[in-house]
Amino acid sequence: MNLTELKRRRPGELLTYAEEIGIPEASTLKKSDLVFAVLKQLAQTGVPITGEGVLEILQDGFGFLRSPDVNYVAGPDDIYVSPSQIRRFALRTGDIVEGMVRAPKEGERYFALLRANTINYDVPEVARHRVHFENLTPYFPTEKLTLEVEGKKDTSTRVIDIVCPLGKGQRGLIVAPPRTGKTVLMQNVAHAIMANHPEVNLIVLLIDERPEEVTDMQRSVRGEVVSSTFDEPASRHVQVAEMVIEKAKRLVEHGKDVVILLDSITRLARAYNTVVPSSGKVLTGGVDANALQRPKRFFGAA
Repeated sequence: MNLTELKRRRPGELLTYAEEIGIPEASTLKKSDLVFAVLKQLAQTGVPITGEGVLEILQDGFGFLRSPDVNYVAGPDDIYVSPSQIRRFALRTGDIVEGMVRAPKEGERYFALLRANTINYDVPEVARHRVHFENLTPYFPTEKLTLEVEGKKDTSTRVIDIVCPLGKGQRGLIVAPPRTGKTVLMQNVAHAIMANHPEVNLIVLLIDERPEEVTDMQRSVRGEVVSSTFDEPASRHVQVAEMVIEKAKRLVEHGKDVVILLDSITRLARAYNTVVPSSGKVLTGGVDANALQRPKRFFGAA
């Protein structure tokens, strides 16, 4: 049984399956608790369980595999990764780990990783000899991202190709007044990248957006869509953004191409302004002097 496939089932399908295998009071459980109960029941019957997630290492030295399907929110169905395994494979926050998991023993609350089968879609030995992202050499783009899609009526991506062509390793900003179609333009860029460059790992990061806009983006874009909506605290916006950029860095360390479409960096900067401790130096508009450092680091990671 694959944990990721189980999480992607609809609540109705999951409830039916839980009742079939004999989980008591399944209809009263939340989805994350229901997934945990199903996995525990399967583990007791001897069914092998595999799991996958993005590693988040906590200050105490251990970590958890978070699921991108729930925007890296901590839950009871997360997979515990011990400090010894983190040291053994030189794991860091953002690594995509897939492997065998075991059921929690008495007194434990989480499933635990038994062994890692792949790390960032490569064999585990590769992760131990990779070059850190900070030690890689930055240089100007040498390979173009073609955004024009043959036979498509929309010409916005064709205009981008002509006026401001984009390359792999480039950063760019869309600066425009409200209600002028920035989000639609980003959707068109995402469609073009997935159509013309299937080798690229596309991540669309939506910060402080409305839930219905997130749903619309998830239904229209084939890449990974990660979000933190406007009803969530600023600390959550920051955590999601940090997880996404760390995941992108780990993939780049393994020689893969990653494109992040962020909407919007202004709201991310506001979230950092709320979270960072006050330095006593306030810039124009009430922004703390230290608040812009981390959004600039995010933007400069390209």
